[in-house]
Amino acid sequence: MSIAENIAEIRKNVEEARKKSPNPEQPVTIVAVTKTRTPEQLNEVLAAGQTILGENRVQELMDKYDAVNPGATWHIIGHLQSNKVKYIADKVALVHSLESESLAKELNQRMQALGHPMDCLVQVNIADEESKFGLAREEVLPFLELVSKMPGIHVRGLMNIAPFFEDTEQVRPIFREMYQLFQEIKEKQIPGIDMEVLSMGMSHDYQVAVEEGANMIRVGRSMFA
Repeated sequence: MSIAENIAEIRKNVEEARKKSPNPEQPVTIVAVTKTRTPEQLNEVLAAGQTILGENRVQELMDKYDAVNPGATWHIIGHLQSNKVKYIADKVALVHSLESESLAKELNQRMQALGHPMDCLVQVNIADEESKFGLAREEVLPFLELVSKMPGIHVRGLMNIAPFFEDTEQVRPIFREMYQLFQEIKEKQIPGIDMEVLSMGMSHDYQVAVEEGANMIRVGRSMFA
């Protein structure tokens, strides 16, 4: 199948999953994961109408940024080191991986210099995996209180990278817990914090993620296979 056909299949699967979600009327944003993909492949993605591209690595984003056709909106979806913020501050629309005070301070400083805040998602390691970045559940609220006072940061929601299971039903409780946390924070109405986006689910498990309340998914392998 071509990239365009794969994207059409993903969109169809998302629409089916959305019927079972807690908010079936809410659209789901698809982020094309660009890690290891060539500019030529990414231009095919854009030609198929998929305009949001998510890169894991700052250096790869820098290498591809000018080689990809106009019309792309870039997200950083991988771990972001504080010393790399300066390279992407004027290039990305959303940082998915805000999860430390040091990164928050650097983003805040850089974005204030640019004169507008950076939209961010707070990364939550709800399964407490040692191999993954992200805040533990009990750390999320104190962190949100901290960054809510930073004018260079606009928190728009949460992001999660779930454990990999061959049987995707095994990951369902983790997505469900993330959605519950998302709802709990939304109800608190923290000034300066918006809970609009719940980014979870990748190629292997995005349908389950959407069924459990994700309204943003990050898909790479199944788009380019």
